[in-house]
Order: sequence, then structure tokens, then C-alpha cells
Amino acid sequence: MKIIAYGIRDDEKPYLDQWSKDKGIEVKAVAELLDESTVDQAKGYDGAVVYQQKPYTAEVLDKLASFGIKSLSLRNVGVDNVDADAIKRNDIKVTNVPAYSPNAIAELAATQLMRLLRRTNTFDCKIANGDLRWAPDIADELDQMTVGVIATGRIGRAAINIYKGFGAKIIAYDIFHNPELEKEGIYVDTLDELYAQADVISLHSPATKENEHMFNDEAFGKMKDGVFIINPARGALVDTDALIRALDSGKVAGAALDVYEDEVGIFNTDFGSFDAIPDERLKNLIKRENVLVTPHIAFFTKTAVKNMVQFALNSNVNLIEKGSDESQVKF
Repeated sequence: MKIIAYGIRDDEKPYLDQWSKDKGIEVKAVAELLDESTVDQAKGYDGAVVYQQKPYTAEVLDKLASFGIKSLSLRNVGVDNVDADAIKRNDIKVTNVPAYSPNAIAELAATQLMRLLRRTNTFDCKIANGDLRWAPDIADELDQMTVGVIATGRIGRAAINIYKGFGAKIIAYDIFHNPELEKEGIYVDTLDELYAQADVISLHSPATKENEHMFNDEAFGKMKDGVFIINPARGALVDTDALIRALDSGKVAGAALDVYEDEVGIFNTDFGSFDAIPDERLKNLIKRENVLVTPHIAFFTKTAVKNMVQFALNSNVNLIEKGSDESQVKF
């Protein structure tokens, strides 16, 4: 059995090498992403393990199938960039890693929220300029606030546990109710109810066509004045222009964004200087003291990276040997 793994970063390589040694399975690590220019390298392999934000196009998937590769394992959760028609046409089986480390995402969400509430970004700027005064930057306390969690899957539940630890009141919205959380009575029936009650809104939804720009002008208008927005989920959930307007008006008191709707080709890139970043809306957000932008790093922990690599490899082996895996995605 031979597997090819695309887009392998330096931080992933040790976990890949260890797995390959332990399992006795040959894995070719390719630094480049899987696309039209690199797909030919997959010829002669039994399966492919991949991670990228670029689309998995019909051309690429057709090529993989022509090489006899019908086992494709993603090292991430999202599958919205996979050409579903090509997957079905070629009978390619796809797996993802739905829970590489829910705590990794939830911990960053909570960390950034606390930074917003305690105004650490503002104090960092003041101190850098020799200003050691307190006023007027008085903080809020999370134990006096209501946190609205949207989507209560693994990550949402991990976030709830952390927010509870700070003493916050929790309300939640999800189409599918978790039985344990249902017993606690934290669910509201509509997003409008959550918007009206929450001092903090923590987003943990997947991106779908139905919820694209769910945080738009209308949604922000239904939220409490001075709400805090936490988005470690998907950039497409938030209409950036609407968020900027809500920040300008004071409707949103602060935002922590680990994702951005136009992040592809920008995040995880060194532009050499702030001015060279080729996105004016993103720079607008970064320059604000009440906005914290991180370049999609919530997943970037040792535990999560190891799990992403090794879970995907295990799934790929199952697809090759058994024709199925518990993390198989239906299209």
C-alpha cells in the first residue's frame, strides 16, 4: 500500500513520519497542494491525503480516478470546496477529520473573548507609547454576561464548558439539540431570541449556502447594543461590510475573528509589511483596537495537527482496505 499526502507542512512532517514508521506503510509527503499542476504525482499510489482551501476541481478528481485512486482523505473538517458531482461520477470515497481537537478551537475563542473584555489590545498600545494610566478603558466581567453559542456540535460544546467555567450564563441555538444540553434548558427557539439576549455571540457553525452572511445588517440590527462577536468558525458566516458598519456605529463593541471571508491566498502568507497586505477591509479590521484578527490559527496546536495528520491517514487506510470509514462524508 502506498499513500501520497499533499500540502504537508514542516509542522506536520514529524507526525506523518512517525505514523509511517509505526504502520510500515509508505507515505510520500508533497509540500505543494493538490491541484492541476501536481495531481500527476499521485500516479501509482493507492490513496491521497490532502488539506487545502483551494477547490478540489472536477479536473483534479477525474485525474485521480483515472489513476485508480478512489480514496481521498481530508485533514480538515470542511468539504464545501469539493466538487460533489465529480466525486459521485467517479465513485470516490471521501473522509474528513470532524473532531481533531474541539478544545483547540474553543480555547482560542475564549482567550480572544477575554482579551476583548479586559481591553488588553488597548493597554498594549498604550503601554507601548508610555501611557500607564487605567482610564478610560475599564473592563467587563464575563461572569456578568450572557453568552449565546450558535451551533452545539463538538466545538460548540467545548466552548460552552469553558464559558461556564468563567461563570457566564449560556444560551444556545442549533437546529439539532444535544440531549444533555437540552436537559439544561439552555436552547432558545430562534436566532432572533439569541440575538436579543446575548452580550456575547460565539459562532461555531459550518458554512453552508443557507447560512452565508448570516451575520448581516439585519442580524446585527437585532442584537443588543455593545455585543461582542467571536468567530473561529467560517469567514463566510459574517458579512464583512456589515460588521464594519456595526463596529462604526457601536452596535458591536468588539470582535474576535480567526476566519475571514476572503482569507484564501491571504492568511498564512508573509507579505513583508502591513501596508503590503492586499485587502483594505481586512486592514481596516486589524487596525481597530476592539478587533482581534488571527490568521485561522485556532486549529494550530500540537495535539490538533497530530490528530489531523494521523486520523486522516488511518481513514485513508480504511478506505483502501475496507472500502469505508466512520468519518466518511456523504455527498
